Amino acid sequence: MDHNIKPAEAFITGYERLGAWSGVLDEINVFPVADGDTGRNLMISLAPLRGIREMDTEEARRRLLFTAKGNSGNIAAGFVAELLSADSFKRLQSAAKAGSLNSRKAVRDPMPGTMLTVIDRFSEAIAKLDNPGYDENSLEPVIDRIQEGVSQTLYMLPVLKAAGVVDAGALGMFLFLEGFLKGFFDRAHGFRSIPGIFGESLKISPDFEQSAEKGYCVDFVVRMDEKSGLAAGELADADSSALVYTYRDYAKIHLHTDNAEALKQKVENMGRIVEWSQDDLAGQVADFRKPETRGVVHIVTDAAGSLTRSQARRLGITLLESYVTLGETCAPETCVDPEKLYPAMRRRVPASTSQASVFERHQHYERLLAQYQNVLYMCVGSVYTGNYQVAVDWKNKHDQQNRFTVIDTGAASGRLAAAVIATAKYSARAKTPHQVIEFAQKAVENSGEYIFLEELKYLAAGGRMSKTGAFFGDILHMKPVVTPTSRGAEKVGIVRNTRAQLDFAVKRLTENLRDKPTPLVLLEYTDNRKWVEDHALTEIRRILPGAEIVLQPLSLTSGVHIGPGAWAVAYCSLQPEEK
Repeated sequence: MDHNIKPAEAFITGYERLGAWSGVLDEINVFPVADGDTGRNLMISLAPLRGIREMDTEEARRRLLFTAKGNSGNIAAGFVAELLSADSFKRLQSAAKAGSLNSRKAVRDPMPGTMLTVIDRFSEAIAKLDNPGYDENSLEPVIDRIQEGVSQTLYMLPVLKAAGVVDAGALGMFLFLEGFLKGFFDRAHGFRSIPGIFGESLKISPDFEQSAEKGYCVDFVVRMDEKSGLAAGELADADSSALVYTYRDYAKIHLHTDNAEALKQKVENMGRIVEWSQDDLAGQVADFRKPETRGVVHIVTDAAGSLTRSQARRLGITLLESYVTLGETCAPETCVDPEKLYPAMRRRVPASTSQASVFERHQHYERLLAQYQNVLYMCVGSVYTGNYQVAVDWKNKHDQQNRFTVIDTGAASGRLAAAVIATAKYSARAKTPHQVIEFAQKAVENSGEYIFLEELKYLAAGGRMSKTGAFFGDILHMKPVVTPTSRGAEKVGIVRNTRAQLDFAVKRLTENLRDKPTPLVLLEYTDNRKWVEDHALTEIRRILPGAEIVLQPLSLTSGVHIGPGAWAVAYCSLQPEEK
């Protein structure tokens, strides 16, 4: 291996650099479908790179195959899979060429003006480069070349020109490769300003008209035999947009279909389905079309609060991700499917959470100040994570103009979400950043949450209580009620069944909100949405007829630690109309 080469750092740096801008990629994603998921799909597809130090090359290839999602994710995974063998500069040059060919091989009709253009530019430029050694500027011609490739996409595809944006996948690949290159040569600093380079081509033209879509975007991996291999090829031939990869005795296919269930039955006849995911295109496009709220301050919070990506986008909120690991798969929290997580947890598949690296968090802060004049970070309570201190330390070094405000909310889960939602709504009508900051502090003080657990064993598995205590608690049907505070999660009651949980919630909400005419109430579920909707929603609507009640999933950071069957109710009694 070359003296100053760090392949593992390259992949991690590239992934984390991409992660900081993934939300922007979603905002400008208009090709091939204006469904706002390119950033999400790239984060899901390349997530195995976070654990690259613990894997050999073959294991990393396999995991990339299984996690790849969407057009951009599958193309990127095919390219990156070839880079995995690069443990020297010479190997990087040959791997880049192989990756360029591999990414094109799976596409039926390779299109210029996509991430393929950037991949090709990278392969060509790295082939002409002499070994960079320790010359700080030797990588700049390669980065210039791929930057040029992104800029050119604006004029290569009619839909991009009409929208006035560069291709989201191409920009995503530029971000990854810039981080990858600098990490590879141990120079993970001095990244280029994305708004400074691409400017207005990061905003969709208000005159752009998005076409309607229908059907499903499907990704699946099937274990093949000779017969199923032929069937997989037939499926791909039936869809001109299909992407196909094979690895040993597995086939990975990405395609669009009008009937996902019929397709799944057909695939089950081919062989054993190892992975399956599907997205409703009509729903994604409709969500993408909804206007985003813009406030006098841009609100940022942690995904550990119970906010979905869709909610955050509509309210103009940026979510900073934590990561959820389920078995051998790790992904950003908001990209994990709860319908896969909770059944797996019930089958005792190990699940855990982890924070983004300090580097990734710093990249987010830099990106936010590059995009917005004023930013308010309503941080999950410092008693739960180190996010607050990391943000404050960064602010003290880099925010000389005091544009980045950090609040330690002392909250988590739905309590954090309720305060953040109220603040985002207020920001849309406030006149000054100072007003929003004052409101945010009061919103936190006027928020609360009660979390109801089904079983204690998940707390024990995460080390948050003794296994003995969990065992006897479950035997005795003891169901604790906890609330997140600035001192940590505190037990505020013990009940014996779901009826008693609901009675507890009704009593506390009545006490806390009886004099508040229009509070915001969040009803959070895990794998029990139907029960929460049929029982809790009906009862709480009865006692709080003037409340805005929102039904939504519990934060997966919380869900992993408290387990399936849990539910929660959170509220903020301070609403934007109040002064």
